[in-house]
Amino acid sequence: MKRIKIILIILALLGGLAACNEDLNVTNPNNQTTYDFGKSESELQEAIIACYNPLRYDGTFSRVGYTLDAVRGDEVWNSSQQWYLEYDNLNSPGTIGIGDEWPWRSFYIIVNHTNFVLSKVDEVEMSDDSYNEIKGQALFLRSLAYYYLATYYQTLPLITDYASYSDINTMYAHSTSQDSIFDQIEVDLTEAMNILPSRDKGGEWAKGRATSGAAAGYLARSLMFRHKFSEANTVLKAIIAGNYGHYELTADYGDNFKEDTENNSESLFEVQFMNFGTGGTEDEWVIELLTPEATQGHAVESNYASQDLGSWGDLAGSPWLYNLFIKENCTDDRLDPRLYWTLVTYEDEYGVYTGLKTAAYPNGDPRSNVVYQEEITETPLSNTSQGGISIAKFTNARNNIYSSITNGLHCGVNLRLMRYSDVLLRAAECENELNGPNQTAIGYINEVRNRVALEDLQVSDFSNADQLFEHIANVERPKEFGCENGRGIDLLRWGFFYDNARLNQLVEHGYYKRDGTASTEELTEETADDSSFKYYYKGHEYLPIFQSTLNANPNLVGNSANNNVDNGPAFREKYNIRPVVELN
Repeated sequence: MKRIKIILIILALLGGLAACNEDLNVTNPNNQTTYDFGKSESELQEAIIACYNPLRYDGTFSRVGYTLDAVRGDEVWNSSQQWYLEYDNLNSPGTIGIGDEWPWRSFYIIVNHTNFVLSKVDEVEMSDDSYNEIKGQALFLRSLAYYYLATYYQTLPLITDYASYSDINTMYAHSTSQDSIFDQIEVDLTEAMNILPSRDKGGEWAKGRATSGAAAGYLARSLMFRHKFSEANTVLKAIIAGNYGHYELTADYGDNFKEDTENNSESLFEVQFMNFGTGGTEDEWVIELLTPEATQGHAVESNYASQDLGSWGDLAGSPWLYNLFIKENCTDDRLDPRLYWTLVTYEDEYGVYTGLKTAAYPNGDPRSNVVYQEEITETPLSNTSQGGISIAKFTNARNNIYSSITNGLHCGVNLRLMRYSDVLLRAAECENELNGPNQTAIGYINEVRNRVALEDLQVSDFSNADQLFEHIANVERPKEFGCENGRGIDLLRWGFFYDNARLNQLVEHGYYKRDGTASTEELTEETADDSSFKYYYKGHEYLPIFQSTLNANPNLVGNSANNNVDNGPAFREKYNIRPVVELN
């Protein structure tokens, strides 16, 4: 009898467990999967919005993904001598997450999101306009991610099929050459350029969405990276002609670095950040940004601004850049106003044409009548220990929003990734590469110079294409785009790391002092304390792929930085490097 009872109890337990298993197999209707989602136009509209969100990750543009390229250039040096040091010196060992891993991870999240949209869009019934808008945005954002991945990491996996993530045999993708990555970028941007609406459509298309103009601009950049000057020139001239929307320079150069003049007529594409005081209360770093309280600002200001005024004081402008500005005055004998918006220096004349005898954060917080300092009569230090000139761009040094800096993801100034002035100066460069100095090239440059009241250049000022290139590369572009993301990429495409004279020039541009002052003197080897480029290892013009990433994926091959390989011979075999020449 006891044995029968035991058997019945066991059978009852087994039956109960079987019933539990049936319950566990029930699909939760509230738990959507990538298989179930994206089957309607409205869901794909939600998904494409999600593709923009990773642009605000730490590894993309809320901090290091933006500033790593700036510090790779010759206009910025690492004034903290700690954070970013290996990337300023171009010799990271491949084991530092900040540059070797964070941008890689964050940009590949954009690739993942956009691949999802592209895997679904052909299956959903919608109007032709909706289809083109959704697909075009996904193609642009994927290309944007690959553009930065390829110019940061050189060789990397090319993943275009969302289904590959679901199979262990394809998820760990093989390394792909930089040329193959750019081939895909060109295909995708060409399609996006032809199917996206222009900013002239208005509404969200003029307030941050990817447009045909944005795709055309990045296509020109991608073509020029591989010296396809004729093709790039065609695209650039079409942008100038208004074929992809109306663009023009803002009357005030400073309107490109303020909160209240965002998404203006000059902007081809910018990363959208919440205005000061409206972006949440909680800093969420690297890739999170999941909670409603997440601060949706950026921390570029915390790297760029003065430690005297509360920032981390990590990055400073080079004395070479400062001296470029003061070598040429405007037609009314004023300093070039771009200096005011680029570097935080004290100049006597600022009080004359701004009404503010200050170097930074002039009036405190106008909403609370707090005045940090009524007058700052000397240049604040980038870093209180090492010194250096702090950077004004994409900070509130000139915006009068608050009196001191709160470090973290709090700055709300949109990062303008591509401006119309870049279109004009690139068109001038292409024209010079194809035809040498001519009135068309000089006209494009003068349009940029006229905005800040600099004297017109003349064709006769340049005896050959080498001279005009030198002027574009080392005068016009650094003064217009100083301390913005892009200079490091320019140095790559020009081959400046692969020519001894050009590398010596970078060493000279990169001279700085660590004497605790905001040195503005023109420095030489004898008077400088150091130069970032003296520590450059061959191959480290690119960021190394993080060693843990290489360990996790047996199909990945390390790039030139991982292997200390000189890219010079391969570059010189394909492309021309213009020699260093003296300017008149």
